[in-house]
Amino acid sequence: MIGRYAVRFASLGYLAVLLVAPVGYVFWKTFQHGFGPAWDAVTTPDAVHALKVTLILTAIAVPANTIFGVLSALAIVRHRFPGAGIFNAVVDLPLALSPVVVGLALLLLYGRGGWLGGHGIAFALPGLVLATIFVSLPFVVREVVPVLREIGTEQEQAAATLGASWLQTFRRVTWPAIRWATAYGVVLTTARALGEFGAVSVISGRLTGETESMTLYVQDRYRSFDDVGAYASSVLLALLAVLTLIVMTRLRPKEETQ
Repeated sequence: MIGRYAVRFASLGYLAVLLVAPVGYVFWKTFQHGFGPAWDAVTTPDAVHALKVTLILTAIAVPANTIFGVLSALAIVRHRFPGAGIFNAVVDLPLALSPVVVGLALLLLYGRGGWLGGHGIAFALPGLVLATIFVSLPFVVREVVPVLREIGTEQEQAAATLGASWLQTFRRVTWPAIRWATAYGVVLTTARALGEFGAVSVISGRLTGETESMTLYVQDRYRSFDDVGAYASSVLLALLAVLTLIVMTRLRPKEETQ
């Protein structure tokens, strides 16, 4: 009994020190002088533009990686093709590479003098989109692959035997089984896209009012000794991530009762 409580309190203490205390401190610093200064800090033209850039990056990266993730998971689990092992390993590459290395690689490729330079990608929105897609690519794949392996192929084969097309089989058999794995992957992808810093920092050029995302804006405000602006922007990013979790939680019971 004592050991059980010790493990429990140790786990809670670990979470409190690493998660609750730092995040709680940021929230406290944001609103210690009231709501007004925080609101003013996140409604400046530069802050609004940074938020707009972040939302655009997320709106492009999440659907793109969701479609790619589901198709890649199906290819890895349901099909055998030459180089499948290499493809499976390459999907995990963004998890192994430092985001700064990713940004530098994109800059060398698309920057001035690069192999694909001169197309308005580096130091522009397309470069930020590529960086965000790259770093958030594996999450849907890695959530869906275990579920596909677990459910097997029996039901899909039965549907094919009954004359269902591959699209009908996916829509009526495969998708209901993987939809929540996909949803969790989408949440992770969204969080990664919202919070990406290293890769976009290199490829963006950090042009204020042009290629500055919200994470870059937070650092810019902090370096400029604008603590309220930095803290308020951080809280806004945290609230966006929490909102994503809440939306998924609210939608799940409705779909499960259908």
